[in-house]
Amino acid sequence: MPEVIFPGPDGRLEGRYHPQKHKDAPIAIILHPHPLYGGTMNNKVVYNLHYAFHKIGFTCLRFNFRGVGRSQGEYDQGIGELSDAAAALDYLQAMNPNAKHCWVAGFSFGAWIGMQLLMRRPEIAGFVSVAPPANQYDFSFLAPCPSSGLIVSGSADRVVPVSDVTTLADKLKQQKGITITQATIEGATHFFDPGMDEMIGLVDDYVRRRLTETTR
Repeated sequence: MPEVIFPGPDGRLEGRYHPQKHKDAPIAIILHPHPLYGGTMNNKVVYNLHYAFHKIGFTCLRFNFRGVGRSQGEYDQGIGELSDAAAALDYLQAMNPNAKHCWVAGFSFGAWIGMQLLMRRPEIAGFVSVAPPANQYDFSFLAPCPSSGLIVSGSADRVVPVSDVTTLADKLKQQKGITITQATIEGATHFFDPGMDEMIGLVDDYVRRRLTETTR
């Protein structure tokens, strides 16, 4: 899988790009957890999400936010990181102009960034938010949430309690025209150790089902 360097708003960004043979394959970007707490594109959850989407048939890009790995710049409270995610999507779309579908997936801090990107980019048809930090960040910008998606977390998550994730999901479920699916992996911690295989299997089933449907 080729390493790529692409232009970001605050210097170059480092990523891993995994194309499909078919030019019209759907595309997905995968966003990593908090840069100040060891989050990188090689985080285990992010890595597994990347390969799950690729296995389904997506051309995938994961990358390091500014200041992480070989990406230039420094941490910017989520504001710059959202711009980084938009630049990554621009890059992925430029490489795949015939892509039929566009998805975003994120883990923890990356899920918060991914949901904000969703609001900015109407072409995103679906999302996967893994352990969205609903207890740490304000998600009220999702009004209304423009796309259907999957929210998944672990019952033993001590970083983001399930009750906060459920409150977020219930709020989004009230919106018309979209469907929010929430799942809790029993016994799984924030990093899905244990519970990784079950979480990835759930994501795989959900995304495959969505690709056979025509609705948002």
